[in-house]
Amino acid sequence: MLSPTRRRDDEVPVHRSRHATPPPVHRRTRPQALVGLALAAALTATAGLAVPAAAATTDLLLDFQCAGNPLPDGWTEVAPGTGYTEARGFGLSPTLASSACRNRGELSREDRDFVLATTSTRFLVDLPDGVYSLALHSGDGIASSNTGMVANGVTLDAASPGSGNVTMRVLDGVPVTDGRLEVRFTGSSIRVNALEVYEAVPAPSGLTATAHVTPDPTVDLSWTAAEGGEGHRVQRSVGGGPAERVADLPAGATSWTDTAVGLAHDYTYTVTAVGASGRESVPTEPVEVTTVDTSVAPPSAPAGVAVDTSDGVTLAWEPDAAAVVHEIYRGRLGGPAELLATTADAGWTDGTAEPTRGYSYQVAAVGLGGRSERSAPVDVPARVELARQAERIGRNPVAASSPDGVYVGWAMLGDDPDDVAFHVYRDGERLTDEPLTGSTNLVDPDGDATSTYRVSTVVDGTERWATGELGVWDGQTLDIPLDRPADGTTKDGQPYTYSANDASVADLDGDGAYEYVVKWYPSNAKDNSLSGYTGSTYLDAYELDGTRLWRIDLGVNIRSGAHYTQFQVFDYDGDGRAETIVRTADGTVDGTGEVIGDADADFRNSSGYVLSGPEYLTVFDGVTGAAVDTVDYVPARGSVGAWGDSYGNRVDRFLAGTAYLDGQTPSAIFSRGYYTRSVVAAFDFDGEHLTRRWVFDSDEAGSEHAGQGNHSLSVADVDGDQRDEVVFGSMTLDDDGTVLHNTRLGHGDAQHVSDFDPSRPGLEVFSVHEEMGASGNRGATFRDAGSGEVLWSIPATSDTGRGAMGDIDPRHPGAEGWANPTERRVVAADGEVLSTTIPAANFLTWWDGDLLREIGDHDFDRPADVGVPTVAKWDWEEGRSVELYRAEGTSTSNSTKGNVALQADLFGDWREEIVARTQDSSALRISTTVIPTEHRLRSLMSDSQYRLAVAWQNTGYNQPPHPSYFLGDGMTTPDAPRPAYTTDAVAGNVVWSEDATYREGDVVEHDGALYSALWHTAGETPGTTSWGAWAETGPAADPAPACDAAWWTPSAVFTAGDRAVADGTVWEARWWTRNQQPGASPWGPWQEVGSC
Repeated sequence: MLSPTRRRDDEVPVHRSRHATPPPVHRRTRPQALVGLALAAALTATAGLAVPAAAATTDLLLDFQCAGNPLPDGWTEVAPGTGYTEARGFGLSPTLASSACRNRGELSREDRDFVLATTSTRFLVDLPDGVYSLALHSGDGIASSNTGMVANGVTLDAASPGSGNVTMRVLDGVPVTDGRLEVRFTGSSIRVNALEVYEAVPAPSGLTATAHVTPDPTVDLSWTAAEGGEGHRVQRSVGGGPAERVADLPAGATSWTDTAVGLAHDYTYTVTAVGASGRESVPTEPVEVTTVDTSVAPPSAPAGVAVDTSDGVTLAWEPDAAAVVHEIYRGRLGGPAELLATTADAGWTDGTAEPTRGYSYQVAAVGLGGRSERSAPVDVPARVELARQAERIGRNPVAASSPDGVYVGWAMLGDDPDDVAFHVYRDGERLTDEPLTGSTNLVDPDGDATSTYRVSTVVDGTERWATGELGVWDGQTLDIPLDRPADGTTKDGQPYTYSANDASVADLDGDGAYEYVVKWYPSNAKDNSLSGYTGSTYLDAYELDGTRLWRIDLGVNIRSGAHYTQFQVFDYDGDGRAETIVRTADGTVDGTGEVIGDADADFRNSSGYVLSGPEYLTVFDGVTGAAVDTVDYVPARGSVGAWGDSYGNRVDRFLAGTAYLDGQTPSAIFSRGYYTRSVVAAFDFDGEHLTRRWVFDSDEAGSEHAGQGNHSLSVADVDGDQRDEVVFGSMTLDDDGTVLHNTRLGHGDAQHVSDFDPSRPGLEVFSVHEEMGASGNRGATFRDAGSGEVLWSIPATSDTGRGAMGDIDPRHPGAEGWANPTERRVVAADGEVLSTTIPAANFLTWWDGDLLREIGDHDFDRPADVGVPTVAKWDWEEGRSVELYRAEGTSTSNSTKGNVALQADLFGDWREEIVARTQDSSALRISTTVIPTEHRLRSLMSDSQYRLAVAWQNTGYNQPPHPSYFLGDGMTTPDAPRPAYTTDAVAGNVVWSEDATYREGDVVEHDGALYSALWHTAGETPGTTSWGAWAETGPAADPAPACDAAWWTPSAVFTAGDRAVADGTVWEARWWTRNQQPGASPWGPWQEVGSC
């Protein structure tokens, strides 16, 4: 899929891949001497190898390679012609042709080349009798493979690491009883890169355990030592959990007492012998012991558990006399609780409780007779609720022609009260007899293309206008005209043209409506693996009517391609106007024509790559496109080869996003690298300056964190502390830039984060995987987003590039996930396999009237390398997709990736619009649904996680946005968000109603004009008389002139000194007057004082 990686020769990864090489293992090597069978002299100290027997000594390192290739220090060559002889003590039988090997040249020395063994090939090694462990390296730097082995009757199943991957797998317990190890290789496409042999350390035996149950319990262990060991090691697990080392003892030790145990626990012990080099034997048979006196009754559960949150979180309860200690359990609200602490007291203070998290507590009593039931849960909501800075966007109403009339839709906003209701008007006449409370849309069967619509809200009995007048779209689409850049020619004379590519939205000018930022893609844009010059990348900003606000030319030193330019458009400084942040370089031209850096610099090499020269991060003003601040890009490029190859593929893999790292204000996230080294940096913008918040670097955090990134990232609050985390593929970074967890499943492509399983607390991640060696032959995993725990997976034997998750089948709770590995499956949230027929795994779109999500895809024309966007319904009974909408006349982008320019909830109710370029890129075409829905939700853009997903949607391989809550069949209504809007709400004018009663001073709007009540009134229609209760104060669209005067109207009342505007002239009243036209008489109440 992508080009091979090149690693430094001193790095030897456990799982090796040309795509995403996991962390290195560094070996300290002593000189090796191989004389016949004297293999024990070949000792290499090793750290971190996955051998059950602690792996501090390697007895034999065999590099299967082409004859004469360079060897790593301490390794011995096995070439196709290396035949077995008694003198040599190892070799192939029979030998292979000298051509039965390959050298890929990009991986570590022992893995970059391999021997093409066959199923009839035997590899023989003369060894002393004993039990051994073998580590098989198998894979191919540029192709898929399938290799296993049978060693003296013990089988290691054939596995397929996937193209570009080399994995090391360990086979334990291989017996040698006649002085010879015989290995036969298996598989359909055998690649043998290396073989490592480990000799077992003699193991102890006869382990016994005895528990002494007192208020201070102990466990006595005893065993029989084996000869030849240098020491013993005791491992203990609690309640079936992972084993941990609890004691290192000398060689002569045959017993030990564990004093660090508690009452009412199940313990499992094993003992190993430690050899001279530090390696361990296989463990003894495990023994189990329970610290409970069965002759004593357990205590009762604590009663009366109470909580005090006046100063932190303090629990108190009524103890049972039989209790020795109490256990405190804590979990997330609605989730399982885990043991947190023990105390001998009848109260406890949680010193680790964060005020922004909600917790659930339980207490259990523990005595000699065991553990009580836990107390009933006590819930403690978050003591501090953070509000997130947010743009204030209007209701974005839409009226669109449909086969059934005119579809009208509008948004329920984030700060609307839960009981808000709506009326809809056509041509000034109300269509709704009663306010709508169940949805935010309707279909008007009598409307047509000439109709105008308007929507009002009803809150606490008061009706106010919520929108202006709407014209009707011609069909269900709206075009935003674009100004396509001129064609160009590269420095080597190749012509290119431009097409619109990814897009994003934000309120750039503070008018309460979205503007659209478009990335222009030259026809010669390149994947990082391909050489060649490209045209410049441009960013344009447009109003909805096609007015171009600005154009930014990123210049020749920013190469064009899907992985080079990830841009973020968001209001970072909270001034109500969004900024654009993007990677720049010398020669970038901002929206005002100013050049960043050296305008004449050209750092392109002869292959078209930009591998030298400065790189920057620039924030641009939303209105003008002017560069506001520019800082060095973090991380710097540094040595190109340090990122995994030397020609410029992996060094320029960029991702970007936006996250509320403090839970209140947005920060920009920019990264470099995900195949090997990964660096992620967070920046804040205060209106003038970009400042760095934190930097994560896998080189500093630990090599185990390298190679875990995907081709995109996600941002979500995965741990429930109201602050966002960055889901960076198989690894998640906490809000402070530290590693929250790392699954070490390796690199992948598609990824989805939401509350896909509402029966579980918190969020889940569904992600596909490319490296079968790292993922353990899992093509996709469904994981707990907070902990990384794999809940279920879909098996695979090769790179799985596509996967999606959404609720597409109402017969099963929660969402369904599917991917396209070797074994295609649709899997329910609980792990049940529903079908082996899957829909397209490209995009997901809420489009029709139910709560299920539809399948977003494209009808791809391979010769033209372009597709037409489609939306389809998954027929869960027939196992097929049924097309609902085809965006004729538009095209998807990014070749087979097939994404639209943008998908988001942009108009109408909560469902999504798709934005795609027209086939000639003369416009962006917005398509909206015209299918009515009976479901009412707030605008998806009011959900912070969804809004952030729209911001990072253009990053890498575009992924659909997901909200922070489960949206699907059987959902519960999500809590209202807590936005801290950057601008105040402007209340709509009150709609006059014949059924309402008004008091003096009340202002209403009627027939496009504003009226003020002069006295208590009911039932009188404003404007019907110039002497009634209503005084017209001016047109609703322009309530006040610009010259410090009021509009004159016949019904308005003026007193001496008041000024009014009539026919462009300013008049001043001499005395009280009403319904007397200014200028009608020189002796009347008005005198002319100026013009307006």
